[in-house]
Amino acid sequence: MNALTTLLAFLVTLGVLIVIHEFGHYWVARRCGVRVLRFSIGFGRPLWKRVFGDDRTEWVVAAIPLGGYVRMLDERDPDTSPAVLADLSRAFNRQPVAKRIAIVLAGPLANLLLAVGVYWFLNISGTLEPRPVLAAPAVDTVAARAGLREGDEVTSIDGQAVRGFSELRWKLLESAVDRAAVDLTVRRTGGAERTATLDFGQLGDGEIDQTVFARVGIALAEPQTVARQLSPDGAAERGGLRPGDRFISIDGEPTARSRDVSRIVRAAPERSLQVVVERDGVLQPLQLKPSLVQVDGETIGRIGVDFRDLVDVRYGPLESVGLAVERTWDTAVFSLRMLGKMITGEASWKNLSGPVTIADYAGQTARLGVTAYLSFLALVSISLGVLNLLPIPMLDGGHLLYYFIEILKGSPPADWVVEWGQRAGIGVLVMLTALALYNDLTRLLA
Repeated sequence: MNALTTLLAFLVTLGVLIVIHEFGHYWVARRCGVRVLRFSIGFGRPLWKRVFGDDRTEWVVAAIPLGGYVRMLDERDPDTSPAVLADLSRAFNRQPVAKRIAIVLAGPLANLLLAVGVYWFLNISGTLEPRPVLAAPAVDTVAARAGLREGDEVTSIDGQAVRGFSELRWKLLESAVDRAAVDLTVRRTGGAERTATLDFGQLGDGEIDQTVFARVGIALAEPQTVARQLSPDGAAERGGLRPGDRFISIDGEPTARSRDVSRIVRAAPERSLQVVVERDGVLQPLQLKPSLVQVDGETIGRIGVDFRDLVDVRYGPLESVGLAVERTWDTAVFSLRMLGKMITGEASWKNLSGPVTIADYAGQTARLGVTAYLSFLALVSISLGVLNLLPIPMLDGGHLLYYFIEILKGSPPADWVVEWGQRAGIGVLVMLTALALYNDLTRLLA
């Protein structure tokens, strides 16, 4: 079932991103008066094809779903039929360079606008985020040397308020890439506040990768055994448990951590458990019988308790627009900075991901819920937009590079320059793809 969810989530992700990207090219091309011959989702043999509109545009779904293209009328294309060539005034290659730039730029911009729209929706609909409460940092990490302790709740970074743990991670990651020092205002368990300085300059070259937070010593604290939310008509609610109850023991075994409760409950489907909870300072005995559920082919027990301390993060409609644009811009700039750091060796090339990792994350986020999946979709859409803007021949950014050269020299680059550029672009893309797949397989087999 998980494999099917992963596959479907991956295909939906690819489909949405490709359609949005190619529709950006298509929409602007039509407004610039260019005739579009084919709009294809995927490459290779067509699985579905229809012809619509006055221009008889072919709409195609092809067999290989790893991309797509918009084929426009171009007299340089040897496959263009003589009948279509009669409409040369609408050929892409005969358009002013400004129109060609607009058409090429429209695809990546469409991906960035999709991300803005998703973030706007998430901002106004609200997301449940874990409070930024920290676990005990490992010995001799940056966080430990800064004096951070288990249970510290981060309230601001460099004077900017922090509302959820994901926001904390994002701001810290930006500082880690720059190897900058940041001041965290933290609230201790007793309510006292202090300032701790995290100095990311202590990180070495190549240490900015997926393990950077483990290296720094920043992790989300494990939830306490206080029941925050109960599933309606779940085993816990039926057994008399109330929100705010703290688990003390189950069948005589102390439950100091939420994982202790989960471990015991999972191993006891449909078996009565003698539970002791603390309610308003008084110990209260309960009897809970975990429901039997199937998860990934395994039979486990579940009582319907959520221990996570969550905060509802949401904003007004107008405020959400600015925040969505800011988040999209920051993520795009961050992606470019990370690429630069990888080229200079300051960040690890292990950060580069390919289709296997994307499929895995698509499946994971889809199982977590709509909010997690939409956040992932926005992130990948930004990455796709930024990637296509890189000045690499074969990508949109490569075409833009040629057009800017044309503006500077007054004529298009020589054919041999374009030809060798295409070969170099293919070589770069093959190397990047191979590296991304290698990283994917390394993570998968680790």
